[in-house]
Amino acid sequence: MKTLISDPKELSPETPWLDTLWAWTGEEELVDHRTKARLCAAALLPFCNGQPDWEGFAASIRWMQATADFYGVELVVVLNADTGYIFDLDDAMYAEVLRRFRADFPLVKFIAGVTARGAQDDTAFKAERYRPLLDIVQEHDNCEVMLMTSRWLNALGPAPRRDAYYEIAEWLIRPGIVHALEPAFVPWATPYEPWLLWQLALHPKFVGGKVSTLDEPHFLYWAAMCRDLALDFAPHSGDGIATAIRLGLPLLIGAAVSGAPLICAAKDMWLTDDAPDKKFKTGTGRFDTRVYKVFEAFQSLEDQVFRLDSKMSAAAYKHSTAHVLHLLGILASPEAHPACKDLRGTDEPERMEDALRRPRRVAQRLGISF
Repeated sequence: MKTLISDPKELSPETPWLDTLWAWTGEEELVDHRTKARLCAAALLPFCNGQPDWEGFAASIRWMQATADFYGVELVVVLNADTGYIFDLDDAMYAEVLRRFRADFPLVKFIAGVTARGAQDDTAFKAERYRPLLDIVQEHDNCEVMLMTSRWLNALGPAPRRDAYYEIAEWLIRPGIVHALEPAFVPWATPYEPWLLWQLALHPKFVGGKVSTLDEPHFLYWAAMCRDLALDFAPHSGDGIATAIRLGLPLLIGAAVSGAPLICAAKDMWLTDDAPDKKFKTGTGRFDTRVYKVFEAFQSLEDQVFRLDSKMSAAAYKHSTAHVLHLLGILASPEAHPACKDLRGTDEPERMEDALRRPRRVAQRLGISF
């Protein structure tokens, strides 16, 4: 029988997850009914007649904030990430999004996505490509910075990639969140090896990381390692909504933009009555088992919003999200960014109306507000 690694000092940069104890830790060993972790909601930048719909932008955030407040959930708004069309924004519009947000929400914490600028003709990684957007974000207070992965950063092996993150971190004056993807999202992406995650978690400027996975349960690997080693580093799930709620860990997702009421309600329902942040007690001392139906409801919605196209890409989820918010009466138009090429078909209003049917029914039956 193979001995599994549980001491991080035994890791090498090339150690695969399946050689570690953390890859074989069951979700049931990590369940937490007492922690209501924060919801980091990646805000949509809506458009109307080809221009940013600033009223709709603020309205969608107020809707998420209202439902988070009602259920006692800490909401952190994520700006200029993929849901905010970061790859279609020039620096001026990127800065304008932050300025508009801070004018409307002066006290709300935000996370801003930053990525490499001007690297399209590069032949190797250059840390300074991250500097322009870092400088724009860090003019603001009460914020965190998500270092979004990029092609040349991802092309590095584990050790030089660690060094690259550390180099970028030299410019950080706000807390940093690292970001990992699997090839299911972009073909060149690779998730972190256990040694790399451990090394990034040790850096004092990195408070957490987001991982989006479809092919392997890397979020569970991260959760098991961070909990076992008591690392001061918070794994944020980028796609496993119910899993993160069950484990008492944060979410960093665009799905909150369309499913905030169900997600916030589920966070409270999952807690037992003696949990310090439980808002709506069951009176039994236990958690509300109806939460499993809420899990099913928001998963059914997000399965449609994030459905894969014929190229096995879910990138058009932003357009579906705009349709959902339009159908809910929050946005004036379901338009996408004018430069966005990832668009749904003309039948998307009908498809999203169908997708909303089950969540609306569950919300009505269980008395879920908003």
